[in-house]
Amino acid sequence: MTRSPVLATRAPSRWLPLVASCLGTFLLLVHTTIVTVAVGPIGAELHAGFSTRQWIVDVFTVALAGLLLGMGSLSDNLGRKRVYLAGLAVFGLATLACGLAGSAAQLVAARAVQGVAGAAMFATILPLVGLSYHGRDRARAFAVWGTTAGVAGAIGTLAGGVLAQLVGWRWIFLGSLPICLVALVLAARSLVETERTADRVDVPGIVSFTLAASAATFTVINGGDRGFTAVSTLLGATVTVLAAVAFVLVERVSAHPMLPPGLFGTREFVGVLVVAFGYYFATYGAGPVLSAWLQGDTGLSPLATSLVLTGQVVAFFLVSALLSGRLHALPPGRVLGGATVLIGFGCLTALAVYAEPSWLALMPALLVSGAAAGMVSPVFPAVAIAAVPPAYGGTAGAAANSSRQLGLALGIAICGALFTRRDAGPVATGVGSAAGSTAGVADAMLCCGVLALVTGALAGWLLRSPRRAG
Repeated sequence: MTRSPVLATRAPSRWLPLVASCLGTFLLLVHTTIVTVAVGPIGAELHAGFSTRQWIVDVFTVALAGLLLGMGSLSDNLGRKRVYLAGLAVFGLATLACGLAGSAAQLVAARAVQGVAGAAMFATILPLVGLSYHGRDRARAFAVWGTTAGVAGAIGTLAGGVLAQLVGWRWIFLGSLPICLVALVLAARSLVETERTADRVDVPGIVSFTLAASAATFTVINGGDRGFTAVSTLLGATVTVLAAVAFVLVERVSAHPMLPPGLFGTREFVGVLVVAFGYYFATYGAGPVLSAWLQGDTGLSPLATSLVLTGQVVAFFLVSALLSGRLHALPPGRVLGGATVLIGFGCLTALAVYAEPSWLALMPALLVSGAAAGMVSPVFPAVAIAAVPPAYGGTAGAAANSSRQLGLALGIAICGALFTRRDAGPVATGVGSAAGSTAGVADAMLCCGVLALVTGALAGWLLRSPRRAG
């Protein structure tokens, strides 16, 4: 097997770099969803209202999405392995702080640090995998990584509910520490450092993008909690617009932009960003809403709620395991765009809750969206990197993952706002359990369905194969 010249002569076993990368990815992405079902017991013990509970879930993803691109630039300067290991170590310390948190504010702060560390990990994983493998091995590695990424986010939902009910929510975090230690040791031994560049880090770009992502999420969550005409909500919207404009201007004039504007002239790259945002928003954005509704209106326990949501995990895993190899041979527009459209149709089946407000009405939506996401996830990394010239492969991978996490962050915020808008009772006031109305669940799933249909169709068009002459 041909190896990259940046790899040291002390070669590890053939697949150890992939194992190290997948273990870190699994740990990182499990924590994007692991509090989804457990946030009810967490909020009850820490006396957190619904908006605070949303931040416990969402602040991790906001920090992850906002800093991914910046951490990619930083890793070019400092070395990707070095940044990955530092992120993994800080992630472990922040996870310990989450498990020991004595208040909701402390937990939100620790989750934010988790997200910052997670961005350092996520920004470097795909480039490290790409450098370690070539040819068919690279395609296999990306497929395994993509499957791991998709399964991890889904398994987090199951693990959170099981641990919260059986041993207590703090073990959601404390139980991750041994895995974090193993991942750190394995990565240190198997991954090899990349060459460092002298390019300057785009600090203004990092700050403006992170501020825009954070302010947008705050605006939606605060709007659902206090109203979209509240002064704080309008202020958040203003900051969002100003920060987004500042980011565009900064990237246009920067000598070393973290997201080169020229990439947006490539329709394949734009298509990857669109599908990343849409499929993650639609598949996982309504997770906290479904969890709250199942535990509140239908009276399921956290464990039972996790078992219901596991249907999505099972469907994802089966499709990904059985079809990932064949999907790589198909045109990316048909796979990524078509599967995202299928997610949209799946989400729309959840409108059956109007006729049958029970967990059974959600099963078609969970199974279809999980299966369709299982088509997208294994193919997604390779398409993202192939969409741009080789010199920008790392940037493209980071941008695609950032778009995916931003879709999740805004999905949680928007679905939560739709949920609270329909419910003026315990959810809106923060008193009692996080129960919401059936209409709120239907609104959230309708939003996910329409968004997936639109983004899937658009991505399919952008990722279409060029016409052959003659």
